[in-house]
Amino acid sequence: MTERDLPEGWTVWNDEPGGRQVLAYRPDVFDTEQFPPACLPTLYVAAGAPNRPAAETELNPTEVWRVEFFLEPEVEATNPRTFDTREEALEGARDLADEFARGVLDYRGAYQVPRDEYLDELDELTGDDGES
Repeated sequence: MTERDLPEGWTVWNDEPGGRQVLAYRPDVFDTEQFPPACLPTLYVAAGAPNRPAAETELNPTEVWRVEFFLEPEVEATNPRTFDTREEALEGARDLADEFARGVLDYRGAYQVPRDEYLDELDELTGDDGES
């Protein structure tokens, strides 16, 4: 997937040919000035288990691809999704990125401890009215 395939605000942060791809939302505003960098919404597309080293994936290829969406290091926006191919996983990641960018993904429900002020600002950034 390339930059032009992504919804507005998303960028390809890392792309390993035929392997993992990491997408980031608005790294220009998650810059310590406007939003905390640790809160950078990030989508991961990877073969097999999450955070599996690339070398291990190459040695032991898997037929399952995962898409994981984190709002912060310990906050998953959605449950991980699995796909049969990398292409399907990339399309699934693009769909999630689109839902988020349009403000239709309920990311507030991912937080066990409410962060209302931060989430209100994130609603403004994504165009969500906070009523998801």
